[in-house]
Amino acid sequence: MKRMPLHAAALVLLAVTSASEAAADDGPGPFRVTATAAVSAETARVGALFAGKDHFCTASVVHSPGHDLVVTAAHCLDGDTGALEFVPGYRNGAAPYGRWRLTRRFLPDAWDEDSDVAFATVAERHGENVEDLVGGNRFRTGTATGATAVTVTGYPGSRGTPLRCVDKPVAHSRTQQRVDCPDFSGGTSGSPWVNGDGDVVGVLGGHEQGGVTADVSYSVVLGRAAAQLYRDAARSPSA
Repeated sequence: MKRMPLHAAALVLLAVTSASEAAADDGPGPFRVTATAAVSAETARVGALFAGKDHFCTASVVHSPGHDLVVTAAHCLDGDTGALEFVPGYRNGAAPYGRWRLTRRFLPDAWDEDSDVAFATVAERHGENVEDLVGGNRFRTGTATGATAVTVTGYPGSRGTPLRCVDKPVAHSRTQQRVDCPDFSGGTSGSPWVNGDGDVVGVLGGHEQGGVTADVSYSVVLGRAAAQLYRDAARSPSA
């Protein structure tokens, strides 16, 4: 389970290997090497989810008509989580793009590990929507598992900076896919899996709520149910 508990977690020493942006197979690489994510337009769209002063999951901005939508794992938004904020591009206590209040949450009815995807709208800040500020990736369903490599970016709860890793997903089952990326520990649930076209084709969660070890992570295979949930959320105003 890669959602961090909201109480203080034990510190985890992460062995993070720096990596160059070399080519590997059919995507950026090297594969299966985890490094601190550089500051960029792409990583600005990924942020930490906060409940009070603690961040516990990851979310990212996806394109929508209202320019106000983030995607994460359903297990991150389920239950009485209270007031939540999304902080895109969070770095070591700094919120370079502000803190955005979550308003409406959209989860599958009676979700399980095969539907562990959720959306939330966020309120405007100073008359501006979050996508207008940082951009958003397309949310794409129906992509074959392993069709391309993906870049996974997420916030372990024990770190103040995001990690990134590139891998080509493989099938775990008909409804689940996996990547082998080191050090994606608690807090990385909800991390987007983004292909080379800038599409979110996976969301860290699903089997074992994302995986019980830090080195293997899962996502639901995004299909019709995820597409309908996106449509429902995209039609909703944020307020």
